[in-house]
Amino acid sequence: MLNLPPRAGVRLDGAQWSNLHTFAAAARHLSFARAAEELCLSASAVSHRIARLERALGTRLFLRLTRSLRLSEDGERIYQAWLAGQAQLEAALNPQDDAEPVGAVALYARPSLAQCWLAPRLADFAARYPRIALDIRSGNEMVDFRAWNIDLALYYSAGEFPGLDAQRLMDEQVAPVCSPEYAERHGLRDNPAALAACLLLHDAQAWERAAHDAEWREWARRQNVALPPRGISFDRSDLCAQAAAHHAGVALGRRRLVQRQLERGELILPLGPFEPLGPQAYYLVRASQAPSPRVRAVMDWLRVCAAD
Repeated sequence: MLNLPPRAGVRLDGAQWSNLHTFAAAARHLSFARAAEELCLSASAVSHRIARLERALGTRLFLRLTRSLRLSEDGERIYQAWLAGQAQLEAALNPQDDAEPVGAVALYARPSLAQCWLAPRLADFAARYPRIALDIRSGNEMVDFRAWNIDLALYYSAGEFPGLDAQRLMDEQVAPVCSPEYAERHGLRDNPAALAACLLLHDAQAWERAAHDAEWREWARRQNVALPPRGISFDRSDLCAQAAAHHAGVALGRRRLVQRQLERGELILPLGPFEPLGPQAYYLVRASQAPSPRVRAVMDWLRVCAAD
C-alpha cells in the first residue's frame, strides 16, 4: 500500500494534523532525531507518527537510507504544500496596517543560484512588491548576518545551521551534462564507461567544506563508475555548465540551474536523467529574530517560487 500515490479523498483528523506537523519538522531537518529535539519528543515517537501518517495517506513520505533521510516525490510535494499553507496562515495572522511592505531587504545567495534561478524571477518580484528594494549579494562564504547586515541567505547545503533559523526551501537533483557535440565526439550517450576519456568540470565549492571533486566522486560512487584524472575546477556550478555548453567537457549539472540550457539544446543528459545526490538541498536561512513584514514578504515569495 505504501508504494501507491495518496488515496483520493483523504481527510486528516486532529491526530493526523499533529502527525503532519511532525512530518514537517522531520522534512525541514531531514532527520528524525533533530525533529525530535525540536518537538521535545523521542526519535521513536517521531518515527511512529510519520509511519501513521504514511499509512493514512497511502504513500511513503521519506526514503529511509542507511545514513541519511530523503523526501520521496510525494513527500516533497506535500512538504511544499505545507510551506505554502504556513506562509498564507502567517500572513493572515499578522495583518499589516500598510498592506504593501516597504523598505530594503538584503538577500545573500550562492552565485550560481543567483544567476540561474533567482535572477530570471526578479521581474515577478518587482511587479508584486514595487516598494521593496531587494539588495542581492552573492558569494561562496557563510555570512555573518549581523556583521554583513544580511536579512536572508540562500544556501546549497546539508542543512547544518546552528543558531540560525533555517527552512528547507527546495530539493535538487544532479546528472552529467555536456554539449551534443561533445557527447558525439566521445561516444558518451548511454555509455558511462566513455566518461573515463572525458574532461570533468568540477564545482570546487559545491557546498561548505566540500572537496573540489566532492560532487563527482559521490555521483561516481553511487553509479559505480570510474572517473578520469583530468579536470578543470571552478568556484561556481553555473561556470561548469557554461564551459560544458561550449564543448570543454562534462559537468555535473544541477537540475534547477541547467534546465533552461537543456530546453535550449545547449546541454544534453548523455548518461540518463537527474537523480538525488545526497542530503544537499537549498535552504532559506536567517537570524533567529522575528522577521519584519518586508523580510517576511520576500520569504513568502521565495517559497512560492520554489513550489512552482
